[in-house]
Amino acid sequence: MYRSYFIAAALSIALAAPAMAQDAAAGEKDFLVCKACHQIGPGAKIAVGPVLNGVVGRTAGTYPGYQYSPANKDSGIVWTPEELDKYLTNPQAVVPHTKMIFPGLKDDQKRKDVIAYLEQFNEDGSKKN
Repeated sequence: MYRSYFIAAALSIALAAPAMAQDAAAGEKDFLVCKACHQIGPGAKIAVGPVLNGVVGRTAGTYPGYQYSPANKDSGIVWTPEELDKYLTNPQAVVPHTKMIFPGLKDDQKRKDVIAYLEQFNEDGSKKN
């Protein structure tokens, strides 16, 4: 009897794990809501928001030529995947008075996927190998 429970538990964990993996291809689709304000990739330019090339690992408020809010510039945040996850959940809660008026991505998986998509890009817009 315990063997059956153990097998069922192991199968549940094994089947749930792929659902939690990051999927950059899905993130590219989910990034469409971000495209209203941000560009990424070769030839990306500043739009309503800063270019997101190389954003993972970058200090907040430092993309050259973009006029950040003092709140964002002075936040001291380094955009790690964990910080991006918090920020993309609710930007105003993480950086009060940021210019980013986006309400946030409430779906955990979509945030993970968007972050995986962002992680692919070097500062020059090329994709990492």
